[in-house]
Amino acid sequence: MINTVIKEKLGFSINGYMMFGALLVVIASIVGHLIAEQISFTFFSSIVIVIFILPGFFIIQPNQGEVMTLFGSYVGTVKENGLRWTIPFFIRKNISLRMRNFESNQMKVNDNHGNPIEIATVVVWSIDDTAEAMFQVDDYNSFVTIQSESALRNMAVSYPYDQHDGDEVALRSHPKEISEALKIEIQQRLEKAGVKVHEARITHLAYAPEIAQAMLQRQQASAIIAARSMIVDGAVGMVEMALKQLSEKEIVDLDEERKASMVSNLLVVLCSDNSTQPIINAGSIY
Repeated sequence: MINTVIKEKLGFSINGYMMFGALLVVIASIVGHLIAEQISFTFFSSIVIVIFILPGFFIIQPNQGEVMTLFGSYVGTVKENGLRWTIPFFIRKNISLRMRNFESNQMKVNDNHGNPIEIATVVVWSIDDTAEAMFQVDDYNSFVTIQSESALRNMAVSYPYDQHDGDEVALRSHPKEISEALKIEIQQRLEKAGVKVHEARITHLAYAPEIAQAMLQRQQASAIIAARSMIVDGAVGMVEMALKQLSEKEIVDLDEERKASMVSNLLVVLCSDNSTQPIINAGSIY
């Protein structure tokens, strides 16, 4: 059996205040007949009209809609706010169009490098197509929950936790890119249920407890290596500049052995963790 996709369409309804005015006219006619004690066909017709009109009134609050069916068939959705009237035979079901938040539980998954991590997300969504939300899925709230968590798991295994290469997109270092990718992933899954995803972002991200300490040491080592590399690059540049200026200004003429000694001493001074203690050579007493 082929599952037919049902799309939202405009349902029949008219201004409720106009129908309420017509109802008052009919009621006035009934009262007039009662006062005049004239029981006629018009009297009974007026009663039938009142009985027919009364059940057709309904009120739509802001950011809500009424999904209407007739004998099991979808006939349309009304989203106009205020007092409305429609054919009383239509069965109406209210559905909220307001934005809602879904916050997932903290889930343990493996990232792109196989490291166990804990991750959670919050999704801001609303109903975009009332017909799909009502008839394509059994429970759209449950559908949003399950599909959002499934999308989060799938996205988490597609990216590493930390950035290792220069242009690599990682969960921790690229929050905007990750949020956009997660939003697209969830939207693709929820589109069939008439749901629009407005925002999706990571609310919790951490290494799993069993490897957290080891990964912290790894991050610290990476930071130390990066800092050392920067210090060495700067020190080499400063030594090169010092030798160049000494040669250009002819302050001192150094042979290759003394240049090597000077380079060694300058690198020790510039790359040392501790403050260096200068030693002044005052010459020899002999």
